[in-house]
Amino acid sequence: MPQEQSFAAFTEDLEVRQMHELGERLVTKSLLYHLADGEQSLGVGFGDGRQRLLMGEDPRLPAMPDAPTLMDFFKLRFAPAQQHLLQSANLAQQNGESEKIVLACLLHDIAVAGFIRSDHGYWGAQLIEPYVDEEVSWAIRAHQSMRFFPDDSVGYEYPQAYVTMFGKDYELEPYIVAEYERSRVHKWYMTARMICVNDLYSFDPDVVIEIDQFEDLIGRHFRQPGEGLGNDNTPSSHMWRTLRRPCNAL
Repeated sequence: MPQEQSFAAFTEDLEVRQMHELGERLVTKSLLYHLADGEQSLGVGFGDGRQRLLMGEDPRLPAMPDAPTLMDFFKLRFAPAQQHLLQSANLAQQNGESEKIVLACLLHDIAVAGFIRSDHGYWGAQLIEPYVDEEVSWAIRAHQSMRFFPDDSVGYEYPQAYVTMFGKDYELEPYIVAEYERSRVHKWYMTARMICVNDLYSFDPDVVIEIDQFEDLIGRHFRQPGEGLGNDNTPSSHMWRTLRRPCNAL
């Protein structure tokens, strides 16, 4: 940015350039986007009628194929947050876990990597439920609560990273405690617990894993629809479409 140009002028010029790149189309943002900034606003809403709204593919994002696969979403939408998923799945492989648990580790934070942080276990489970074994989606939902509770039998301790992130006096929401109490007596408890054991509560910048390492595993255990994720009319298809085109006005 030139020193003589004010920040306001710079951002205004940037917006103008982006508008031209978008063919004069206006980008709208959901209420949730602004709530995350502490604002109860729809921003520009539907504009002032002088510009068309962005619908369909967003030219600012990597283009996706007509029938996108899970691998496509990893490569074209989930970076850079995907390294946490890849490192966790890689660790599970190194620890000799079953392919079902490796897949659960690969997908456990898929909501954080591509969709939303809040209640990520629930969102992530819903996103993949039509395509994986029920045990995998259940474990991903359950790990959200389970990670806050230690299990000495498998050497899992309350993550020190959580003390740093949330404070030593952090108190869990009642629904998290209730979910854990239900999960601890469930037949698939240990599947979810192994997600926690193989989770990584810090990112290792010296380890870079490629999604191609898990291509065969995904092929065996993820029911990829031939028409592509988002085009197959399942209860979660709308979520995949939103990931593909996050700025659709409606």
